[in-house]
Amino acid sequence: MTLYLQELRGWSSLQTAIALVVLSCDAILAPTLTPRLVPRFGHAKVILGGFVLAVVAYGLFLPVGMDWSYAAMFPTLIIAGTAFALAYGPLTIAATDGVAESEQGLASGLLYTFTQFGSAIGFSAVTAVYGLASSGASAGSDPDATLSAFRAVLIVPVAMVTLGALQSSFGLGSRTKPPTAGAPAAPAAPTTAAPTTAAPTLAAATVIAAKPADAVPDASANPTRQASS
Repeated sequence: MTLYLQELRGWSSLQTAIALVVLSCDAILAPTLTPRLVPRFGHAKVILGGFVLAVVAYGLFLPVGMDWSYAAMFPTLIIAGTAFALAYGPLTIAATDGVAESEQGLASGLLYTFTQFGSAIGFSAVTAVYGLASSGASAGSDPDATLSAFRAVLIVPVAMVTLGALQSSFGLGSRTKPPTAGAPAAPAAPTTAAPTTAAPTLAAATVIAAKPADAVPDASANPTRQASS
């Protein structure tokens, strides 16, 4: 969207920054809305809801045109910001859930590595698709051809968040809601098996790459506080 606004539409850096500031709504929703949803619905459902919203957000921008008003772009921006708020916090919780305290650093490293690796794969895929789609015209010489190339590139995030939603849906049956306040916690059975949720998959990591994990909270902490972080 930054390239679209500045290269095709001729918006200044300041205009583009103001237009995209609504994406930061996740900074408000993450500590307010997500902590209310995770205890009620569980990690998996909230994560899936975030990916479904991301599919809608990116899908709405697929038919972007040269004369789109900001009002036409706004739904994508606000829905994408909400999707980040719903998906990223619970993904961080799921990545460290059940991990021994001595292995929290390992889980944090895996999560951060997958996030950065997903970002690299995403940029590479976008660049490759853009190069193929715009190969028939000189860069910037034909606005219509460039816009068509941008539309082709948008298929990449739509496909990735769709894969993320499908992968997240597989966890609905295996993930349970966090215990409510006052309810006794079920005793944990000792096991030597590696946790199955050590890190999100590549499809999930690509979507959340814009929100790198600076720190991963302790899995034994309160779920509401983890989602807030």
